[in-house]
Order: sequence, then structure tokens, then C-alpha cells
Amino acid sequence: MSSASRRPIRRSRPSGPAPVSRGGRGLLPAPVGGRLRSVEEVTRRVVGGPALARAVPAVVLVLVVVLDWFTSTRFQAGSFLALVPGLSALLCGVRATVVYAFLAVAVYVLDVSAYASSEVDGWPGLILVAVCGLGAVAVCAVRMRQQRHLAHVNEVAETTRATVLRPLPYHWAGLEHAAAYLPSDVSARVGGDFYDIQPSPYGTRVVIGDVQGKGLDAVSAASALVSSFREAAYHESELPAVATIMDIRMCRHREYVRSLGGDDGDRFATAALIGFPSAPRPPGPRGGGAPETVELVNCGHLTPLAVSPRGTREVSPPANLPLGMFQLTGEKPRSDLVTLAGDETLLLVSDGVTEARDQDGTFFPLARSVDAAVRAAPSAAEPRRLVELVRDAVVRHSGRRLADDTTVLAVRRLTGA
Repeated sequence: MSSASRRPIRRSRPSGPAPVSRGGRGLLPAPVGGRLRSVEEVTRRVVGGPALARAVPAVVLVLVVVLDWFTSTRFQAGSFLALVPGLSALLCGVRATVVYAFLAVAVYVLDVSAYASSEVDGWPGLILVAVCGLGAVAVCAVRMRQQRHLAHVNEVAETTRATVLRPLPYHWAGLEHAAAYLPSDVSARVGGDFYDIQPSPYGTRVVIGDVQGKGLDAVSAASALVSSFREAAYHESELPAVATIMDIRMCRHREYVRSLGGDDGDRFATAALIGFPSAPRPPGPRGGGAPETVELVNCGHLTPLAVSPRGTREVSPPANLPLGMFQLTGEKPRSDLVTLAGDETLLLVSDGVTEARDQDGTFFPLARSVDAAVRAAPSAAEPRRLVELVRDAVVRHSGRRLADDTTVLAVRRLTGA
């Protein structure tokens, strides 16, 4: 098994080609969440980047040649060269795969010619390497086509998400806010939860909502509701009127789905609408903001929390029916005025937060967790840190197994805005 068992290239060619090659390991990690990923992308993340990934087949080729050189003729490693175009089909493009397939065949022929003994028959190995090379080129072409399709699907998903959950600057319409959204279906990127902030002549309006159900039908309903909010919140002077228009839009959307032959049942949505006054809040003592009165309309949504360095408290306005159900009683939605201290942040979540369970089936204790965190670290009451705190705590509590879409929104008035 040493180099003495093989002589250097003597130009007495054997009667046929003989083998040269090396084995390789599979490079398929566990699936990655967050967005749709191709095998190529996952593999490159493991290997270390596109440039290094493209060099892997070349390294394999060199290792096969070295292995075959330092072993006897009884161990012909040349057939392992079939792995070279296979790895290229996984990591490289079609042109590179063609090049690697050609190199694998050429190196195989040259290696076989290095054997001094004419007893070595390399034709079976040559056929194997050539067929694997052709197959790798075909597989690579299919993979590249699927990769382009996957990129298009991701682009459509991102566009849909930006339509329902439009990106907003951290400071927007006189508010400091932060939000986190975790869909239960990571491949969908968006679900039935929605939120938005809309400046208007009557102040800044904020909404968070949760459409009943899941899937594309819930996404369609969420898109209809958030678009109606953006228009009504700007034009309507009364916040309950905004909720009424959203209720009508929910009913119209159900009728539209039925007219297309769909079954939207009695789909509804919970929502909480907050109105910040247009007048700027004067500075309070010690540079903080003065107390401020905001308007709140709660349509069957979870009770918001007012969070400050001193702890948390529930903000409990009169409860109204969810959107799409106002016609059951004929009553108009009611609002309530809530006074917020200068350092309080409004925390609003969807039921994906409060219904997240651990392995024992225990629900996530939102108010208790937030209260303990802000008392231990007062700066955690800032919107950005508060959202990160809740998001990370929910993910840990559920063991990364979210059963429902999860939305966290934190808003507070900018001092002097």
C-alpha cells in the first residue's frame, strides 16, 4: 500500500484505462427556518461562502489523485472521481459543472495511463465517471431552474409581507415604536396578524389586529383590513368611526370571498385602535414627557399593557365585538380615554404571544415576565428593547414551536413631538 507498489509514469500504456478518485461526505444540514432556502444556499452556509464552496470539487479532485498515487493497484481510487461533478452540481453552476465533469474524465484517463501493469482495466471506471458527469450536468440544470423559481417565490412573499406589514421608520408620526412579527408558517412569511401606524390631521392612529384562522384566506382578510384602516384613519375624525369602517370592510370581504365560491365562514378579526392627539406633548420633569391622554378602541383584542420602569399595568377600555360582528347587536363601538405617564410605553400583542405553550402546556405569562424584566432593568421599557424582550422570551418559552402567528408592537410618544 505504499508508493513503491506503483511506478512512475512509464510510457508503456496498458491495454485500457484504469481508475483514480476519492470519496466525499454529504453536506446537508438540518432545514433552516425564516425563509425558503435552497440546498445550495444551506450547503454554502456550512462550507463557508460561495467562493469556498466552488473550490470544494477541485479539492476533492486533488485528494482523489493523491489517494490513488499513494495506494497500490489493488486499491483503485479513480472511480471516486465521479464525486467531483456530483459535488459541483450541488455547489456550482452549469458551466462549472461541465468543466468539472470534463476534468474528472481527463484526470481519470491520465491516471489510468500511469499504471505500468496492463492487467488494470479502467473502462468500467471511465464509463462510471463519464455517466456521472453527464448526470451531474443535467441535475445542475434542474437545480438552477428550481433556484430561480425559489428566488421568485421569496420575492413574492417579501412583496406580500411589505404590503400587509409595511416597513416603518423607528421614529414615525411623532411616535417611537418597534415591532416584531413571527409567522407560525415560516415559508409563508406573513399571516393573519397586522399592525400599522397612520398619521392624520386628527393625530396619529395605531392599530394591531388578528384575523381569525390561518392560511392565505387570513392573509387576504388582513390585507383588506389594514388597507381600510390606512384610509379611514386619515379621513375620519372619530376613532370609533375608523373601527366601524373596518368592520364593514370585514363583512364586505366575506361576501366577496363567497361570491368567488370560497368558504370564508363567519371570519372575524380582533383589533385594538389607539389614537394619539395631534397636539405635541410638553416636556415633563427631569426631561421626560408629561402625562398624555390617548384614545383606545378595543374590538375583542387582548388588553394592552402600559409598561414603565416601575412595572406594568393593564389598560382596560370597554370591550367591543370583534370586527365583522358589529351587525349582531347594531351597537356602535365605544372608546375610552387612557392617561399614560411620560415614561410609559404601550405594549400590544396578538394571541400568539399569550397562547404560546411550553413543554408542560403552560401559557406564556406575559404581564409577569415583562413586569419582572423592567423592574430588574428599567431601560427594558424602551420600545425597541421591550419588543426584543417579549419576542425572545416567547421563543424560549415555546421551544421555537409557535402554534400561531405572533406579533409584538410597542409605541410611545416622542418627547416634545
